[in-house]
Amino acid sequence: MNSAERVRAAAVELFATKGFHGTGIRDLAQRAELSSATLYHYMGTKEDLLVEIMTTALQRLLDAAEQVTTDAGDPVARLRALVALHVLAHAVSPGETRVVDNEVDALSAAARGRVVALRDEYEQLWARIIEDGVGRGAFHTERPAVTRRALLEMCSGVARWYSPRGPLRLEELATHYAELALRALGNPAAVGPDEVRRCREVVARVWDIPVRAGN
Repeated sequence: MNSAERVRAAAVELFATKGFHGTGIRDLAQRAELSSATLYHYMGTKEDLLVEIMTTALQRLLDAAEQVTTDAGDPVARLRALVALHVLAHAVSPGETRVVDNEVDALSAAARGRVVALRDEYEQLWARIIEDGVGRGAFHTERPAVTRRALLEMCSGVARWYSPRGPLRLEELATHYAELALRALGNPAAVGPDEVRRCREVVARVWDIPVRAGN
């Protein structure tokens, strides 16, 4: 890991555990094993570093979501893929996702606009799939927007508690969550192992990290 990578990894860990405002420059420098003066060479301002982490994480999620839903067919298959992807991504990169979920209010107005635009674009993908499913009679909910928010909160929570040392394999967890999401929308369709496996492969490729079936 080079110096720039160490700075980013330190920021993700510290922002996720201590919060943006609770993390000082000295904290970052010590965790990245650099002097405070050298640190600025790799990060610009502390907010620049936060924005890079958040926009990169959201763009990865968007890119991966487009990959798993583009050829998925009907809205039921697309939602299964989207839920599985969201769970897998939050399980393998919990630090980044906690930063994205918790630190938006720490940003200045201009920076917040960039991050929120990406977040809204991702959430609109969920909204379009759910609305499509309702329109086709595949999903049943009187409040699609509330249901979407509930599903996102449920899936994002994986970042707070999932451990590869737990009893569930990661693919089993993603499958279970996808089936829970479908039941919440009044559709008991099962999730096939090939669908989740494809999502795992996309996560491994987009995040450039190994995601083993037994994680």
